[in-house]
Amino acid sequence: MKTEWDYTELADAYLQRPDYAESAIDDLVALAGVKSGDKVCDVGAGVAHLTLMLAQRGLQVVAVEPNDAMRGNGIERTRALANVNWFEGTGEATGQPEHAYKLVTFGSSFNVTNRPLALKETQRILEPSGWFACMWNHRDLDDPIQSRIEAIIREFAPEYGYGTRREDQTDIIDQSGLFKTVHRIEGKVLHHQSIEDCIEAWRSHATLQRQVGERFAAVVEAIAAYLRGLGVDRIPIPYVTNMWAAQLKD
Repeated sequence: MKTEWDYTELADAYLQRPDYAESAIDDLVALAGVKSGDKVCDVGAGVAHLTLMLAQRGLQVVAVEPNDAMRGNGIERTRALANVNWFEGTGEATGQPEHAYKLVTFGSSFNVTNRPLALKETQRILEPSGWFACMWNHRDLDDPIQSRIEAIIREFAPEYGYGTRREDQTDIIDQSGLFKTVHRIEGKVLHHQSIEDCIEAWRSHATLQRQVGERFAAVVEAIAAYLRGLGVDRIPIPYVTNMWAAQLKD
């Protein structure tokens, strides 16, 4: 099963992406009232960043991922966990049974779906009064290093934009008419990464790849040259986990 966005060539680089803020995931678990043993569905699970965090909290996680390479990496990372199972599917067609889950999550994946259709599918597979959540890690662009990287990108793509992944998701959730009040959750992450791992992570940046096309390798090499020129082995990268969560209407 394929989608418009093909992550096959980016799957290994995605292993270098940061995890979400532990505090944000804890806040979501508390808000949704899910507890150890409850069933959740992680949609667009990728290489299991969010899947692992949910599983570590004792939840029974069904991870749904359309891309074979991404799913393969996720399966390998969660192989030892009896409370994680993987399936092929998309946000619009998860292939999961009706009314099966107390929580459905989209970790950095809601933006690559048809969001209204994904919300309808979420409604279908949620238990009554179940919860939906979508989230992304956003780099702090006020950080001097990240600011310079942004400038490099715009030298190649002056009109570069992040699309829906940096937008407030409240309106699209409200417009569905399926959910109650939308809750905002934030948490900070300071991700320390080696220069080479940071460069590898940029090779997984699908939004950048889509917008610059054939210039993608050149942009990454320009970022790499800047980072290597810092003269350090590792850098701190500040992120904010931004999350939107809402309970299904009765």
